[in-house]
Amino acid sequence: MSILLFPGSFDPFTLGHLDIAKRAARQCDKLVVAIMGNSAKKPAFTPDERVEMTKLALEKYENIEVISYDGLLVDLFKEIGCSAVVRGIRSESDFRYEAEMAMANRLLYPNYEVLLLPCRENLSMTSSTIVKEVCYYGGDISKMLPPEIVDIVTKGLKKGRS
Repeated sequence: MSILLFPGSFDPFTLGHLDIAKRAARQCDKLVVAIMGNSAKKPAFTPDERVEMTKLALEKYENIEVISYDGLLVDLFKEIGCSAVVRGIRSESDFRYEAEMAMANRLLYPNYEVLLLPCRENLSMTSSTIVKEVCYYGGDISKMLPPEIVDIVTKGLKKGRS
């Protein structure tokens, strides 16, 4: 069975993330979407909230599993026995960052592999950070998120603001 791993903080899970997940899921028997911690970020949603929202956005895809993981990516890579990690690329800076991360992870685990998928042009400016900023100022985020989670994200971000 071929398994790919799509890790991220997904705070929240955007249409760009959904696009990468759908495309990656077509390339394997099973795609594991892992909600990961990131010490450099202060998330707006708890890991459990992010898992629940991501599951809602992906529930119609039979070969996608959503999990939460707090640890090194290479440890999860080995634990689930995947063939590669999938990462979405929006820009040249994303490419550089992901290439550096891949090299660092190969130092920790030589069998580590990564597949870089360029995002769709119409989604290249969508990020979780932009979603949070637009929502903070009362803007419409419905074109940036899967419809199943728009209300949850809006309420959650507005609650955090008050």
